[in-house]
Amino acid sequence: MKKIIKGAIFVLDDNIDTDQIIPAEYLTLVPSKLDEYEKLGSFALAGLPDRYGKFIVPGEIKTAYSIIVAGENFGCGSSREHAPIALGASGVKAVIAQSYARIFFRNCAATGELYPWESVERLCTVFKTGQEVSIDFDNNQLINHTLDKTYNLKSLGEVKPVIDAGGIFAYARQTGMIPSRTSGLT
Repeated sequence: MKKIIKGAIFVLDDNIDTDQIIPAEYLTLVPSKLDEYEKLGSFALAGLPDRYGKFIVPGEIKTAYSIIVAGENFGCGSSREHAPIALGASGVKAVIAQSYARIFFRNCAATGELYPWESVERLCTVFKTGQEVSIDFDNNQLINHTLDKTYNLKSLGEVKPVIDAGGIFAYARQTGMIPSRTSGLT
């Protein structure tokens, strides 16, 4: 079955750090509690400068943007797992950046919240917030329907099946690396 993510994009530039993705004041929220997970998502990108506009409309808990397009070094700063979790909880399915802070990239895989695609070329200067795009997983391509152009993405490689499974622990259970939660219970 062909995997495609389609939706509107939110465009950012370089060095978007984890404090901009989810400010420290919201780190007391516990993502394993459903109501707090939802609330965490409502604060995603709350630390951005005003020049980007609103990622989430005030009073809403989800964003209208399912894909973020960014420049270099996305997710730099602290190692907080709350950053990809907040984006996932807000409704983001994927980030396409020129490059990532390695810990953010690993946290995307570990949590299974979103797909961290890397672009081959600098897209954040070409794309505009609100444009409609599709990510074609089979061909590692991003199609900008607004511009009627297709762009190549770097392969997700070994990260894809981990995120598909829902994170590192779900993947380890699925592949038999660790026992499933129900095995051994009577």
